This record gives sequence, C-alpha cells and structure tokens, in this order.
Amino acid sequence: MTGELTLRPVGLRGPAEVDEGTENLLRLAGGPLRFSHCEAIWRAGRGASRAVLALGDIVPWAEAREPGQGARARALLARLAAPRAPLAGPTLAGLPLDRPRIMGILNVTPDSFSDGGDRADPRVAVRDGLAMLAAGADILDVGGESTRPGAQAVSLDEERARVLPVVEALAKAGAIVSVDTRHAAIMREAVAAGAAIINDVTALEGDPDSLAAAAGTGAPVILMHMQGEPQTMQANPTYDSAALDIYRYLAARLEACEAAGIPRAKLVVDPGIGFGKTLSHNLQLFEELALFQGLGVAVLLGASRKSFITKIAPQADGRGAGPKQRLGGSLAAALFGLQRGVQILRVHDVAETCQAVAVWQAAGAVPSPAEDFARPAAGVGGALL
Repeated sequence: MTGELTLRPVGLRGPAEVDEGTENLLRLAGGPLRFSHCEAIWRAGRGASRAVLALGDIVPWAEAREPGQGARARALLARLAAPRAPLAGPTLAGLPLDRPRIMGILNVTPDSFSDGGDRADPRVAVRDGLAMLAAGADILDVGGESTRPGAQAVSLDEERARVLPVVEALAKAGAIVSVDTRHAAIMREAVAAGAAIINDVTALEGDPDSLAAAAGTGAPVILMHMQGEPQTMQANPTYDSAALDIYRYLAARLEACEAAGIPRAKLVVDPGIGFGKTLSHNLQLFEELALFQGLGVAVLLGASRKSFITKIAPQADGRGAGPKQRLGGSLAAALFGLQRGVQILRVHDVAETCQAVAVWQAAGAVPSPAEDFARPAAGVGGALL
C-alpha cells in the first residue's frame, strides 16, 4: 500500500436537525449525532489530499486512489457508525457509553498544574471524590504523579503512598475509579486495591512492563498521546499533520494492545490536548476530533483548565488567567468535544460540567415545532414573538 486512508465525519447534526426519511445518514458511534458526509483523506508520504464527499461517494473515491481501498473505506465507515461497547472489567460490570460520561480529576499531588497540594491529605481526597460522585461524576481519576509540562518524576514508593489509600477508599464507597499512572507496578497494585480503569499518558509505552501488566489486570485502558516526556514535551513540538500523526500513533498502540491480549472493546483513546502540542496543534485536534472515531473505540477529551484557554482568551490586562479561572473555556471545550462525538470528558469542575452537558443534551433533542410554520402569524407582533 502506498497511501493511508482516513475518514472524518463532517457536518455533524443532532436529532432535531435531521430528516432520516429523506437523507442517507449514519449515527456517529451509535450516538445521537448523525452525519451524511465525510472528509476523505488520502495520505501518501508527507502530503495529503482531501475531499468532502457524500457517504455514497466515499467507496468509489477511495478505490480510485488505490485498488483495494474501497474495502478499507467500508471498514472505516462501519467503525465510525458502530456503537461503542460498555467499558467492563473484573471490578466493573459495565459502564455504557450511550451518553456522555464525566470523569472527575482527583489529583493527590503537591505539584499538579491546577490543584497541586489541594489534596495532600488522603481524607481530603476521599471527601472531594465523594463530592464529585454526588455532583454527577461517572468515574474518578486518581493520580499521584504530575505530568504537567516540566514536571519531575516521583518514586514508586511516593506514588504508591499517595494513590493506593484513596483508590481503596473510593472503590469501597462504590465509585468507579481510574488510576492515572504510567508505571506498571502502580497499575497492578491500584487495580488490586479496587481501581476499575487504567489511564496512562504514555499509552502503555512509559514502562516496559506496562502492556503485560495492563493485560494481566483485565481492566479497561485509556491510551493517551504525548509527544516526548513531561520535562521536554513543550520544547518545540512538531508534526507533519497533528491530527493525522496522532491518529496513526494511536492506531499503532491499539494494535500493540490487542497483540498483548487487551481486547479493543476495553480500550479508549485520548489525543492528549496540551501534551506536546502548540496552540495551533490543539485547535487542529479540536476541529478534527471526529476523525478518531474511525479507530472504533471510545474517545476521551481532557481539556479542563489547560493553558490553551488563556492563550485564546487572556484577561483584560493581557495576563493569562490562572487554572482555576478557566471554567468558561473548559466548558466551551467540553461542549465542542461533545459536538464532535467525544464519549468521555475528563474535568476538574464536575458539577458545572454536568449542568452544561444536561442543557446541551436537552436543547439539542427538541425538534422544531413544524406546525408553527403552517399557521399564519397574527400580525407583525405575532411574527416577532
């Protein structure tokens, strides 16, 4: 094969915006959004040709690029449309992904970019985690090592002491807990303590034992893309095409996980907003998020409180807003992600995000009252009202 085909659904529409009786539509990942067109992308070498096509035109277009690519196009369309399987594992009976799921960030570190030091006491971390559950969180993501730009690694003993008591207490309280770690030993021990999901910013590459460890636990795994290491990742990150390069990387990691014995149904991908990306790279990823549904697994978006927000919208005095002053931008990013089909939102502000998502869902589900258009308005005033 001399080229690589990918498909990005475009013009995504909610239930109130479609007429399924007259349009050829597919549901994105079995969810509420529909699409009738894709941007077909043919990548050969470092260049790419793109065409926005109706669904019925995609297979012939792909076959014209290279014989056999029509079958690839059909497979991609099937992946784009297939409902995502519930996340399940030894301690997780099944978390359906038929609606947006909220992952609450629970850092137990002294140096995380937004909430470092807020939960040094495990009792405070457990209290805050239970409050997130009450506010609507579906998953609690417990992390004991900061991976912010420039962060230094911590010892396994230190990470273990921070994470395991919190994981165990929250799991015993009935929470679905994910452990945010890049170390195989912590993965094993956290799952043994009750964690149901593994969330790794290195996509199981940061530790040579991670693939085997994750497979051995049987837990679902979130694979995130990061260019470089936390200490160096923002030192001039470069891509030929950010979205396509990251798609290719995550596709390779999914294959590596399957070869190691982790079924695709247990995998989630995260394009890694802010991890080895410039503002331009991050914005390209937002626009092309629906591309990642072609991998056939759930997509997680972690954009909460990140610095790209204040780069776009600095304060009136020109200074950047601090992490805890970025709620508006965080909510906008979350809702934009949902409009591109994201299944899981990783956020600091759980209650506010749940409220925003509820309004987004309700507003998008109400069809236009067609009968109003058939009834003449009672004068100018009636038309305006």
